Amino acid sequence: MTRDFAHSWRPHNSIRVKALGLHWRENRLLAARVFDDSGKLKGVRPLGGTIEFGETAQNALLREFHEELGITISIANPPIFFENLYEHEGQTGHEYLVIFDVTFPKDCFGKQEEITFSEDNGTLCSAAWFSLEELDLQDGPKLFPEGLKDRLLQGRASLTG
Repeated sequence: MTRDFAHSWRPHNSIRVKALGLHWRENRLLAARVFDDSGKLKGVRPLGGTIEFGETAQNALLREFHEELGITISIANPPIFFENLYEHEGQTGHEYLVIFDVTFPKDCFGKQEEITFSEDNGTLCSAAWFSLEELDLQDGPKLFPEGLKDRLLQGRASLTG
């Protein structure tokens, strides 16, 4: 993967509330790549984004997938909630995540192994489907937020088991 998809970002200095969607294909999770400032792949994270004031978590997730991928998703299950305190490039971030299983329209993205999309600020990003077994290994990418992999393995491919 080249630096073309990387960009410098820093965590906000306030608590953020975000909605994330878990889309599965053959026991593989769709996740966007996260890079450090040098362009090295640091990890992957499910798609979604910030919940705006006055917006429900469900509506935020529908909006994010429509803006980024141009599709209308369906929310499959009630959410789980996750608090995430993390470090990125020496700065601390703090967010609360509302995480849903989501489904895509029939035959959406077919057999595509990678999806390229733009954030609302124009930053080019890429996402692919990852097996949980290939994440959080010593020499492989991490699944963000930290601890999500364990939570998913408890329910195995579904938030509610």
